[in-house]
Amino acid sequence: MNIGIIGTGSMGTILIDSLIEAKAVTPSQLFIHNRTLEKAKNLEKKHQSLNVCETPNEVVQKTDFIFICVKPLQFHSLLESIQADLYSSQLLISITSPISVQQLEQMVNCKVARAIPSILNRAHAGPSLLSFGSRCSSKDKEVLTSLLSHISTPLVIDENVTRVASDIVSCGPAFFSYILQRFVDAAVRQTEITNEDATTLATNMIIGMGKLLEKEVFTLPTLQQRVCVPGGITGEGIKVLEEEIGPMFDHLFQQTHAKYYEDKELIEQQFSSKTYKE
Repeated sequence: MNIGIIGTGSMGTILIDSLIEAKAVTPSQLFIHNRTLEKAKNLEKKHQSLNVCETPNEVVQKTDFIFICVKPLQFHSLLESIQADLYSSQLLISITSPISVQQLEQMVNCKVARAIPSILNRAHAGPSLLSFGSRCSSKDKEVLTSLLSHISTPLVIDENVTRVASDIVSCGPAFFSYILQRFVDAAVRQTEITNEDATTLATNMIIGMGKLLEKEVFTLPTLQQRVCVPGGITGEGIKVLEEEIGPMFDHLFQQTHAKYYEDKELIEQQFSSKTYKE
């Protein structure tokens, strides 16, 4: 099976590096393209036998599965340029949330799926989010799920939770790394600990916490209960969090969803601007 990746930005590169390192594919099975070809050629230097294509059409002509890893507002023009080269047995896979599989199916005559990765997949960890179009067979679903299982824990989701699921899986690492950095910065400001020591302690703490949850030693609520003993220091800290976090995360999801619907409206205008042949 040959796999195409169009767009070698952050997430496209993560897919390439992770799939090769996990031995899910060999470099020779990958055909890649980027608008700035130099970026793609830099990956070719890193992974010998990787195939760099001059055009996205060349990727389509040589592959069975095609991951589209461009920005949402670039999808429409890209699909217009490659749709004539797509054939019915191919599987086109979007990694972006604002474009539904139904919209993609209206524009192309091949099979369609969505697979939203996470930066965690670079460590062959964390979830990936899957949605399948109506043309996908059980075999298609099995093959894509198996492929992504090498670098993630795939989860099939409903369309109506796409944005919030992506907020948790894809955006979550950035959100919580920001919070953790603020935690470290405050420790340095308020005490005599060095930034280096505080960063090391916080990093090892979050790694250890992840392992506790992974091994199901504790759940999130039971972990808090176990550390927060009555009358203890942790409880005093929890009081501050309860008072000051307030609706912060509600506002976060409101903001991400507002941007999501803004993008969806712009994309809807693109996709509804023309009528496409079946």
